[in-house]
Amino acid sequence: MAATALAQVEGDEDGTDKETAPMAEAEIPSPEERNLLGNIDLVVKILGGIAAFLVSLIAIYKFFWKKEEKAQSDGNGHRVETAKDSPISFGDQSPTIKADRIEGGLHITYPGTKETPKQEKPPGKINNIPHPHNPNFTGRVDLLEKLEETLASGERAAFTQTSAITGLGGVGKTQLALEYSYSHADDYRVIWWVRSEEPATLASDYAGLAARLNLPEKDSQDQRITVEAVRRWLEENGGWLLVFDNAQEPENLTDYLPRTGAGHVIITSRNPNWGGTAKPLLVDVFSRQESVEFLLSRTGQTDGAHALAETLGDLPLALEQAGAYIEETGISLSAYLKLFQERRKELLRRGKPDAYPDTVATTWDISFRKAREEVPASADLLKLCAFLAPDDIPKSLLTDGVEHLPESLASAVKDEMKLNDAVAALKRYSLMTVADDSLSVHRLVQAVARDRLSDVDRKRWAEAAVRLVNDAFPCESDDVRTWDECSVLLPHTLAAAGHAEGLEVAPRETCLLLNGIGCYLLGRAEFGEAVSAYERAINVSVEAFGPDDPYVTATMSNLGEVLRAMGDLKTARECLERALEIGEVVLSPDHPGMATSANNLGLVLLNMGDLEGAKNYIERALKIDEKIFGPDHPRMAIDVNNLGSVLKAMGDLESAREYFERALKIDEKILGPDHPNVAIRVNNLGLVLLNMGDLGGAKNYIERAIKIDEKALSPYHPNVARDVNNLGLVLHAMGNFDGARECFERSLKIFRKSLDEDHPSTVMVRKNLESLRL
Repeated sequence: MAATALAQVEGDEDGTDKETAPMAEAEIPSPEERNLLGNIDLVVKILGGIAAFLVSLIAIYKFFWKKEEKAQSDGNGHRVETAKDSPISFGDQSPTIKADRIEGGLHITYPGTKETPKQEKPPGKINNIPHPHNPNFTGRVDLLEKLEETLASGERAAFTQTSAITGLGGVGKTQLALEYSYSHADDYRVIWWVRSEEPATLASDYAGLAARLNLPEKDSQDQRITVEAVRRWLEENGGWLLVFDNAQEPENLTDYLPRTGAGHVIITSRNPNWGGTAKPLLVDVFSRQESVEFLLSRTGQTDGAHALAETLGDLPLALEQAGAYIEETGISLSAYLKLFQERRKELLRRGKPDAYPDTVATTWDISFRKAREEVPASADLLKLCAFLAPDDIPKSLLTDGVEHLPESLASAVKDEMKLNDAVAALKRYSLMTVADDSLSVHRLVQAVARDRLSDVDRKRWAEAAVRLVNDAFPCESDDVRTWDECSVLLPHTLAAAGHAEGLEVAPRETCLLLNGIGCYLLGRAEFGEAVSAYERAINVSVEAFGPDDPYVTATMSNLGEVLRAMGDLKTARECLERALEIGEVVLSPDHPGMATSANNLGLVLLNMGDLEGAKNYIERALKIDEKIFGPDHPRMAIDVNNLGSVLKAMGDLESAREYFERALKIDEKILGPDHPNVAIRVNNLGLVLLNMGDLGGAKNYIERAIKIDEKALSPYHPNVARDVNNLGLVLHAMGNFDGARECFERSLKIFRKSLDEDHPSTVMVRKNLESLRL
């Protein structure tokens, strides 16, 4: 049955090898010259000993402290080798260093360098950064700082510092690694990028560094030998940065990651599971401010930037794609947004952005395929989630409503391990994030997932989603006790209903769901959203079942009630009269739906001043509800309360008091003492006592109403404004004008925020406040 919202009277309203010099032709020296040469020999030997001693000191220093000295330049582009680059070998004993005089200088021989083949020295700087520096790189200050801290952390001489940048495809992982590479280019002798998505490119790119380093193994026919030579060089040298871009699994990099060395490794991956290999650094979408700043940098525009960023989910790749299109065509941000809303699928696949290798749509194709190949049910799970809201999808929503799911997914949801496997597959490729017991999927991943479906499958999954959430959404959504659950499910109900409407599937479930949403929003005093939900429900019912469908009656009645709460009495009356008219044809005279419509119409007439008409309709509602539900049902409390309000307006205060007390007794017994319905009853009792002159009793009842509503609803709910206004009336009657003024001012502030300036309740409180100034 459709949820209903019975109206109630609520009082008075609510990121340089030197070349050896050529030798001169020798002459026979004189005795003096021979003596001089002998002295020179002596000097040379002395100097040789000093040199040997100094070199020994350097070797010992290097042995104990392992300080790396970077290669330097003599300013002419020639490499000057430092102690670090000298081929000194450290064994179990201290090194022996021999110094001999030769023409042109000293020849120093070190153990360990004897017969090894001469190896050419690598160039001073090596890099193969695959993309140009992105001039539009925006934000990510915190992420860049974290990356720098991770790579620079500790003096871990035995271990290479490694950071894994993980996240959804298109979120900017590679761009972050590029920005770090360019901004820290002067810090490294070697910066080497390795395409890591496939084993072939991983091995080829990694081995390619051997040629740039002039390693002897560079021409080996066995690539494994070349790879091992590169890794050995990395482990024995420092001043390098290695970037494994788009790596898939940690085990794929086992043979490539240096086990020791003074260098840095960055891994970018959609797979977040790198905890045992590298320190993970999760990259999320832009903040909204970063999105706006990026669009300004990319297009020079800001108007419409927030709306476009919202629609694109702040995804950097999507924003870059939009910026490239706008730059090419010269259109505005707002014009692009409109075009995106109309032709999203085409735009997401059109044109490769300058700073990215793929479009939004194509960047996830491999992820979709691999997840499906690993766990087939993961594809169905993603399809279902594509028709819900992107964030915080409760896992219980799936498990509790398994009967509404296609068998291909239901069989996995029924088995906890199979469901966990499906979630893990999507999480591995960053297509889904998991927090506590909820799942989240980026809105553009959802959009691309829907766009990949055939028309038949799109309708199939939209229908499954709306039936799933309709079954889960509380029937009594107007009851404050269900609001926590309603709040969690609301985004998913709205998303599922919207897809179902657009694809014209499951009209009955869609109508019921929208009606329930309206009742919840009405209770929360979100009147405009409630009207929209009710009107959508009516349109779905009329288009699918005709204008006289019974469900139109219930929804039309609820629409009338929210219009009354908004102060649009004329339209409210028309809705309610139409609801009764349809009900008299398709419902029995004693149907509860007839009682709801009659009660709500009675309240409209009461607000319009037609007291007799109001009394007749409310008495009719009371008679039907008492016959069907008995005298102590909460629906009876509503009818009795409303009849008491009519009697109060007629001046029959004693009878009104009796009806309010009866309604209070029913609600306290069924709902408990702290329910908002109880606040309505005690508020109305307080007003009767005010009119009867019992100011102390009136004050006690109304203060109780304020406490209940502030706790159950919020301090800014219209019901609190109503209660506070009425307390002001009591204080005014007691002569406490300052207290009354504080109450009226608070009430007016709440009404202005929740309603509008011309709403009857706002007008009334404004008049009360003005009366104190006279």
